[in-house]
Amino acid sequence: MKQIPASLLTLTAGILITLISLWVSQHHGLLPEQASEAAVLVDQLFDVMVMIATALFLVVIGSILLFCFRYRRAPGDEGDGIPIEGNLPLEVFWTAIPAVLVIGLGVYSVQVFQEMGGFDPGSIHVGHGIMGGAVSHETTHETTHEMHSGAGVMMAQAPAEGAIATDALSEMLAELPNGAEPPAIPIPRYGFGANTTEEDRRPDLVVNVTGMQYAWLFNYPQSGIMAGELHIPVGKDIQLNISAQDVIHSFWVPQFRLKQDALPGQSAGLRFVATKVGTYPVVCAELCGSYHGGMRTQVIVHPQDEFDEWLQQNAIAQQQNPTQTVAVNPADLSNGDYLAPYAQEMGVNAQVLSQLHSSF
Repeated sequence: MKQIPASLLTLTAGILITLISLWVSQHHGLLPEQASEAAVLVDQLFDVMVMIATALFLVVIGSILLFCFRYRRAPGDEGDGIPIEGNLPLEVFWTAIPAVLVIGLGVYSVQVFQEMGGFDPGSIHVGHGIMGGAVSHETTHETTHEMHSGAGVMMAQAPAEGAIATDALSEMLAELPNGAEPPAIPIPRYGFGANTTEEDRRPDLVVNVTGMQYAWLFNYPQSGIMAGELHIPVGKDIQLNISAQDVIHSFWVPQFRLKQDALPGQSAGLRFVATKVGTYPVVCAELCGSYHGGMRTQVIVHPQDEFDEWLQQNAIAQQQNPTQTVAVNPADLSNGDYLAPYAQEMGVNAQVLSQLHSSF
């Protein structure tokens, strides 16, 4: 019987591994649903990484199993194996391929990070933009953005004339000769660096987000509404101005594939467009204290008509009761008060709960 050429077997194995890897990358089910436009960018990168990892897994494990079977010790064979000191072409091969893959993934991830504004996270403070295809000096001096919180008003202000710039763009503009035309710099559409200074790029809705131990507060400056949940319309451009009242928190919505740190005394921006109506969890992804695990709320994406109705109802309700409690700091609660809602869900009554507390 004529033996099948090794080159044909290698080609067949390569085709099978490629097809399997492509299928796994599109059907892995490891990510939550996509609910924002930015999620597509992240998922595409993740799918590529899953495809490469699957192919490497099949090649490595398949080679191990093949060699374990093909070159297993024959019964009664007590001799030594063939002495092999090294194989330079093979070593170069298995070093070059991972190097190319790592560099390629690095370039791709940097591109995604750039599209999401990661290289200019301070642009919400400085407020630079494109005017007629070039960045205008006037756009670097914008009005302040008010950050309302439960303890007062926090301000994030662009540098005035003569002040030290806080990002690379302002430094570059300061170094330009008089009369020189600044270069055109693209404005990130999603994520961390998208800003609100150009007339044609202003968001449809601005929400000021304040993190505190252990709750999120959402203030709608245009309507004066303060809420403990984030309500937004679907398909609209949303700008979140995020800060913290006490320690570092991190605002994370897994379905949006967006996460932004909330820093005390500093404002950070997060811009996105929700694409699906639904309710999604908001998680604090930064260890912020004893009750960090309980610092959760939700973002509710409405159709436009339902969102308008929510705005109207809450505006009226808060006018009638302006001192209503939006959030309570769990650090100020007793153990019984904090655990009461959870005990009720578990069917544990107050008497049993008090007995448990007294036993500790």
